[in-house]
Amino acid sequence: MTATPANDRELVLTRLLDAPRSAVWRCWTEPGLMKQWFAPKPWTTPKVDVDVRPGGKANVTMADPEGNEYPNPGVYLEVIEEEKLAFTDAYSGDWEPVEGAPFMTVVLTFEDEDGKTRYTARARHWTKEKREEHEKMGFHEGWGICADQLEALARTL
Repeated sequence: MTATPANDRELVLTRLLDAPRSAVWRCWTEPGLMKQWFAPKPWTTPKVDVDVRPGGKANVTMADPEGNEYPNPGVYLEVIEEEKLAFTDAYSGDWEPVEGAPFMTVVLTFEDEDGKTRYTARARHWTKEKREEHEKMGFHEGWGICADQLEALARTL
């Protein structure tokens, strides 16, 4: 199954994960679990600070193999337990605008399907150019690797 982008500013990844929805949700909302799968290996996720509620902050730091860290601050927009998680990098916690132009809003959905989880990630960008930039950065490959890592971890829970 493929998901169609809503417009020319959206990138979409959908996967049928062989893991229960509750486990996939935990992997997206518990810092200790996020650290284990969030960045495509050989990258790592050394720091995860999340307050999973509408308006709550999220700061997930990825590190490249040389140890250079890349913090990703944001805020949760919508949280529906085990169904939907939406966040953006336009704001940090307490609705403080992030300096510079925002890059994207992510909408994740989690649905039961044949005993597995239909996981869909929609990366919505403010401009077509930002979407193209994200695609050239390796959105499909990187998010695909992370989805594989997410599934592997969720299956163990």
